[in-house]
Amino acid sequence: MRALLAAPASPWGTIEGVTDQPATPTELRTARLLLRPPRPEDADAYFEIASDPEFAHFGSRQTIDREATGRALARIIAMPWEQRPEFAIVLEGQVVGRVMLDVDRLNRIAALGYGIGRPWWERGLATEAARAALDYAFEALGVAKVWARADPRNVGSVRVLEKLGMQREGLLRGHLFFRGERVDRVYYGLLREEWEAAR
Repeated sequence: MRALLAAPASPWGTIEGVTDQPATPTELRTARLLLRPPRPEDADAYFEIASDPEFAHFGSRQTIDREATGRALARIIAMPWEQRPEFAIVLEGQVVGRVMLDVDRLNRIAALGYGIGRPWWERGLATEAARAALDYAFEALGVAKVWARADPRNVGSVRVLEKLGMQREGLLRGHLFFRGERVDRVYYGLLREEWEAAR
């Protein structure tokens, strides 16, 4: 089921003649989830999710603490929505993860990122939330492409990208120094015409 959203104005300024009105924070609803802008009080839930060693295995470069989580969340909330929209993923009133878009306005592309807390893995929630964000990027932000990257050993994350219809575009070998070792990154992308054809 596709997300229901109220589309804000496009953030693309005068590029190709579209409006210069900034995007405004919005909520998305899917079959099971509410995706809403994060709030300062979400810091505890963000911390609990991110501090789980299994969750952090492929993503966190540093030790997570509550104060740092609160500061990071405050920075996210303060960023212009059209530049980096982020949604707290809410299931039955509880924050269970997050999904975000990092928008490259000049090139009209957006990077997709997401994370679901370990207690809610293998329920299709990451795919459901990421699909809603993907639709939002194309419908409301008017991007031409959405891309994402993952550690190829993170089978669950790669599976989400493939379920979204994203195409594998390349493998960068030994691309990052992470947790004391050189690690690969695999890149996926979805073009607007591919997204439209699959609807």
